[in-house]
Amino acid sequence: MIRKIKTNLFTIRYRWLIIGVTILAVLISALWLFKLKINSDLESYMPEDMPARQQSKIINEVFGYEEPLLIVIENEDVLEENTLSRIERIADDFANDSRFSNVFSLFHAKNIRSEDGVMIVDPVISRIPQTENERDSLKNEIRSNKLVYGLVVSEDFKNALIILSSNKTAKDAELMSFVNQVLENNPGPEEVYVTGQPYLRDDAEKKIAQDLFVILPIGLLLMFLMLWFSFKELKAVLLPFSVVVFSIIVCIGLIPLLGWELGLIGVLIPIMMIAIANNYGVYFIARYQDLNANQPQLSMYKIVDHSVKYLTKPVLFCGLTTIVGVLGLVTHILLPAQQMGVVTSIGIGFALIVSLFFIPSVMSFMKKGKPFKKENGESKDFFLPLTKGVGNLVTKHPKWVFGIFITLFIICTSGLFYFKVAPDWNGVMPDDHPFNKGIQVVDKDFGGSKMLNVMFEGDVKEPKLMNKLIECEEGLKELPNVGSVASLATIVKEISKALNDSNSVYFDQIPDNREAIAQYLELYTMSSDPEDVERFVDFDYTKTLMTVQFTAKSISDVEDVIKKLDEITGEDAEFHYVAGGYPLVEIAMSQSILTGQYYSLLFAFVAIIILLSIIFRSLVAGLIGSLPLAFAVFCTFGLMGWLGMELNIVTALLSSISIGLGVDFTIHVFWRIKWELAAGNNYVDSIKNTLTTIGRGITINAFSVMVGFAVAFTSAFPIIHSFAFLIIISLFLCLICALVFIPAFALILKPKFLERK
Repeated sequence: MIRKIKTNLFTIRYRWLIIGVTILAVLISALWLFKLKINSDLESYMPEDMPARQQSKIINEVFGYEEPLLIVIENEDVLEENTLSRIERIADDFANDSRFSNVFSLFHAKNIRSEDGVMIVDPVISRIPQTENERDSLKNEIRSNKLVYGLVVSEDFKNALIILSSNKTAKDAELMSFVNQVLENNPGPEEVYVTGQPYLRDDAEKKIAQDLFVILPIGLLLMFLMLWFSFKELKAVLLPFSVVVFSIIVCIGLIPLLGWELGLIGVLIPIMMIAIANNYGVYFIARYQDLNANQPQLSMYKIVDHSVKYLTKPVLFCGLTTIVGVLGLVTHILLPAQQMGVVTSIGIGFALIVSLFFIPSVMSFMKKGKPFKKENGESKDFFLPLTKGVGNLVTKHPKWVFGIFITLFIICTSGLFYFKVAPDWNGVMPDDHPFNKGIQVVDKDFGGSKMLNVMFEGDVKEPKLMNKLIECEEGLKELPNVGSVASLATIVKEISKALNDSNSVYFDQIPDNREAIAQYLELYTMSSDPEDVERFVDFDYTKTLMTVQFTAKSISDVEDVIKKLDEITGEDAEFHYVAGGYPLVEIAMSQSILTGQYYSLLFAFVAIIILLSIIFRSLVAGLIGSLPLAFAVFCTFGLMGWLGMELNIVTALLSSISIGLGVDFTIHVFWRIKWELAAGNNYVDSIKNTLTTIGRGITINAFSVMVGFAVAFTSAFPIIHSFAFLIIISLFLCLICALVFIPAFALILKPKFLERK
């Protein structure tokens, strides 16, 4: 016999419909998971119309869409016979493949010399030296060759470099598979490192997929254990846990549904759902156990009824403020950050709706569990003694609490003086990753891993332009971080040394007339490979390219190169240049990250203040409620400065997310204090009751969120680890502020909005 339910509560009357619609939405979302694609191209995260990308596009349209890939070969002496043989075989294999438009190595570099008054252009290595004397002789020749020494062989001859120019006709996975195959087919005792954007993208794509398969099961297991530790009742665990699973499926399914791809930042989406989606269900379970323990005469229907009526408004407000905070990411300039803001906001909204309707509907079918108490009648809860102690501390010493928080704020935020923005994408991989090891060698021995292309327009054969190129080369080399500068003028000067005696005024100089320069270049192309010149000049000699190789440990290092170019070329339109390359895209991204941080932070703060003011019908409530968020965010950024942690494409998301999550704690504290005061209690009793009732739910919620984010430590990306550490710190500070600072502040000021019924 089925008992008829007499209730006006929507979640009970229409519980079958609510459960059915929820499951249907999850199943539809699950179908889209099979269409998910991964995008590891960090450059594509920037808007297409960004000046740095547009400038690179202009240069690429003239000189071809090429991308450097560097092979570093390390040995005690790279000119040893076996090592040189290996370098030659590897370089030849790459040169014979159509996926590379150019290969530059010791065996492709040229030696321009004079013989009986005639210019001779020979390969640097025409024959592999067999004896030590031959090796010493080759070393001396290389030391005098500006086109080789320090460019493809290190000054101590312990490292050699093969520079590959990918023509971008092959996908990264295919290209790197071929590169690895070539290296395997040519084994040797030498250490080999590969670095370059194709390698970074290929390995990042594999690690993103790996993260999804590793993080999800570990995260869900940790969340289940956290909920079990908190509630110790299976049905009390399964309900909020199911919301987590449902929300992850919906969130990930939305990405292909909206026509987007999962980027590096997207790894955080399932992590955020694991951390956030259980939030609202936790309060229902905590309320159910509280009522079951203290009012055992209540039926399950009554418990559901009481829980829904008490929690709907505060939970709804918390969900909305979290969504608004996360939506601050939409103002970010990085496309994946904007997309994550949209997807996670919808996912949080879904988790909120499911918590408000699905959980109470399912709870109405369940039987009551045993009261959450020990045999002596005391609570089994781990957190209750903690929140009781906090209540006693706050009510006895509110001014001391207030002073401690101000002192801590000053100490932490002084670290902002050391706050830095990451200048590049190298931090995506660990320091000991082959990609970064290769960069370290190139930075140390080959002039730097940063490659800047500078295109000048004009009559390339004119001495005036040629001399300006030389002036740029010499001026840029004065910068301590610039390792090498190469242009067509570099080749012309080398030709002049081969065609003129060392005591001639024309030796190592640009000719003073156009015809002489044209003759130099014609002689060179007749004696050597025309491609040596073509990579620096277009077909009709109206555009020429200069390549600048340098190191950059900060944004200012890149800016110094551009400033030097501006200083040398001046405002003369005759020497107008266009600069492009990854360093400019990286610096644009770094600057955009900082700008995006300001915008998202401002948006989130203003939106939260407005929402809190509306919820509690008081601007004072909005201002006071934002204090814990300001404390947590600025202290966290200050700690980043103290710890030397940089702001990057992932840690830049920190403020919006922490604000969206941290405001929940404050809302629940305000709501409960207001409720207790309305019941006739004074401030001291209201604060104590708040911390021993809703304080338990807040604490469970906060620690479950922290555990959810802790799973990010299993990621393959160090920047994800940094984010996990910082978001946990930030949320912990939000929790402490909500449970300690806000009650103390309320006790001192006794704001009127809390007393308004």
